[in-house]
Amino acid sequence: FSLAPIPQHAFLSYTIPGKPGLLCSVMNPDSLTIPPHTKHDDECADFRTGYPPIEAYETGFLQVSDLHNIYWEQSGNPAGNPVVVLHGGPGGGCPPSYRTYFDPAKYRIIMFDQRGAGQSLPFAELRENTTWDLVSDIEKLRVHLGVEKWVVFGGSWGSTLSLSYSQKHRDRVKALVLRGIFMCRRPELAFFYQEGSSWLFPDAWEKYIAVIPEVERHDMISAYYRRVTDDDPAVRLEAAKAWTTWEMSTSNLIPNEEKIAQGEDPKFAEAFARIETHYFVHGAFMRNDQQLLEDVDKIRDVPCTIVQGRYDVVCPMKSCWDLHRAWPEADVKVVSDAGHSMSEPGIKSELVKACDLYADL
Repeated sequence: FSLAPIPQHAFLSYTIPGKPGLLCSVMNPDSLTIPPHTKHDDECADFRTGYPPIEAYETGFLQVSDLHNIYWEQSGNPAGNPVVVLHGGPGGGCPPSYRTYFDPAKYRIIMFDQRGAGQSLPFAELRENTTWDLVSDIEKLRVHLGVEKWVVFGGSWGSTLSLSYSQKHRDRVKALVLRGIFMCRRPELAFFYQEGSSWLFPDAWEKYIAVIPEVERHDMISAYYRRVTDDDPAVRLEAAKAWTTWEMSTSNLIPNEEKIAQGEDPKFAEAFARIETHYFVHGAFMRNDQQLLEDVDKIRDVPCTIVQGRYDVVCPMKSCWDLHRAWPEADVKVVSDAGHSMSEPGIKSELVKACDLYADL
């Protein structure tokens, strides 16, 4: 990675009245040009907007334990290259828009809602809900659908789960497409939920902390966890909406009002907040903070493309960089004009191109 030097003509100089010895420089607006990588239109021949919306050709439920029944669906080409989509959160669910990242003529697109999320039952359930339960569910779904090997696609929490699954079941993975790297380490969680992103979004942060009494704000995740698991539905809902709105308010480089409004959806917010805080207070049920980095050797030979927004404040680029250092064989695409959301134009384009690359494996 490198940055081009700024040419001298890009500055205007002036003196401050009354201070003749003080010379100041500012950017000359006439010198500014839009670099090619920020153009998201027909001028960029390789820019991708995704595939047209399609419907699922098969849906169902799979009983993965005595308690949990997960929703799954298939779309695209029944004889195509299987890809499994691992959604974020945890607790986010798989919306239909995720189908548009894959060529429906070449891919057999398999999506499912993780335990407690989306249409899976029981709703927002925390019992028997750990990373390794989800890894087991992925394998049960693979067997149920008769898939030998598949491409694994996941972003944000989905990248955590993709790494966890592939490191445990390397022989079932053809390739990985990851986005917004998150390894659920304490510094990552602290940056977003305790102090860090708060400096960039102080307006949204005020609403996020308002739900929590000042005496409890030294550990915001634990404070929220107590509330979203409270016996009082009103307490749960107030906290769930505030927690979810914080993430929705910070996920895009340019805040997306439609996404922010999603934080007010009672059903979505409850599952999202309850399951996220459950996983975070338990360290994602990893043996230690560095597990996913320590186990990279298990997947070093797996073809992998990582797409990362430069200005992602939910899953900052430091995590992607740490993974890149441990796994230089993976191809990293840094989108310089994007935040966290997979729907941002530059991120979506790189994800679609990555999926096209692995379509014929």
